[in-house]
Amino acid sequence: MLVYLRLLKESFAFALNALRSNILRTLLSLLGVTIGIFSIIAVLAAVDSLDRKISKDLSGLDKNTIYVLKFSFGPTDVPQWKREQFPNVKYDEYTYLKGAMTDTDELAYQAFVARESIKYDSRTVSDVNMVPSSHEFSDIGAFEFEKGRFYNESEGNSGAKVIVLGNEIAKSLFDDFEPIGKNVRVYGQRFTVIGVLKKQGAALFGDSDDTSAFIPVNFIRQLYGDSNTSLTNVIIFKPVKGVDMGAYKAEISQKLRAYRGLKAGDSDNFFINVFSGFTDLIDGIILNMKFGGWVISLFSLLVGGFGIANIMFVSVKERTNLIGIQKSLGAKNRFILFQFLFEAIILSVIGGMIGLLLVWVIALVLTNVLDFEFVLGMGNVLLGTLLAAIIGLISGILPAISASKLDPVEAIRTGM
Repeated sequence: MLVYLRLLKESFAFALNALRSNILRTLLSLLGVTIGIFSIIAVLAAVDSLDRKISKDLSGLDKNTIYVLKFSFGPTDVPQWKREQFPNVKYDEYTYLKGAMTDTDELAYQAFVARESIKYDSRTVSDVNMVPSSHEFSDIGAFEFEKGRFYNESEGNSGAKVIVLGNEIAKSLFDDFEPIGKNVRVYGQRFTVIGVLKKQGAALFGDSDDTSAFIPVNFIRQLYGDSNTSLTNVIIFKPVKGVDMGAYKAEISQKLRAYRGLKAGDSDNFFINVFSGFTDLIDGIILNMKFGGWVISLFSLLVGGFGIANIMFVSVKERTNLIGIQKSLGAKNRFILFQFLFEAIILSVIGGMIGLLLVWVIALVLTNVLDFEFVLGMGNVLLGTLLAAIIGLISGILPAISASKLDPVEAIRTGM
């Protein structure tokens, strides 16, 4: 065991000597490994960071959440001309389904409207994402509050002029002053602030809750009416846990078809979108990104492997005399083999560590510059190091074998 530890120490010294004696040649040869490890780990770190952000953004939503509206979240066989004739879901359909559906934890109604400006005294925040919804929306979205609360059933049903602000909206309007109970102006009317959400951070899909404001949907119904074609409405279902999703979707379809008076031969004039389908689509995109990163990076690692092999063949040639002396003094073939293998692995790992260092620096810079946290996890660091070691092992095996098979007399004579 001590012999191999000493062998590893000597190999490390030879690797460092190779770096010192011809820095430019060695670094250029290691560049392929550095770029390959950088490419793979950078892609994996970016995808992992993206996956973590998506999971955080969507953590409050149940994967079984269902959205019923006139649009499909994904590809559909229904032709466009037919989709354009689909009617909006109506508030009375929401109230009917709320009483008719079984196995339902929460059921909410939301309208998509144009962005608005919110004013408080001399301050104005423009381009605010307005979210008119029924009171159940808070439970489905699992909102967390920094201050105050969401509007209750009575306020929601009456269309009360109350408003819940996203964190950035509240900070822009009130700074560090108390917002609860203050009146803001939106839609030309005064709304009382009853709640402020906790900071969420930038959202990857749609608008962040930080830049949104929530009001009772019945206020919008009173303002625009139920037949306004500029609004898009959605009914949101949160089924109880463990429900048979196929049977639950069939129940929604059957009851909404019956309410709309659709006949047996008529196709649905609405879409039932399950949130898990959206998350599965995102998972597929992330998997493809990882695969693409591996394919691109493997070419760099292949080039890096040739670079390591080149260094090791040169090293064998330069140390032929030394190899002959070692073998004449009793060094076995496997000792010479391991010596050069360890050296190749150490050189490759040095190239890999440079690549990992570059990923860490770039992740640190981007995290500070952007409102997005790039994370280089320990798992990716270990993976990068292992890959570099494997590349070194594969690249160094032929030079190491050639060195171990040298005849000691011929090696000494060649070195002289």
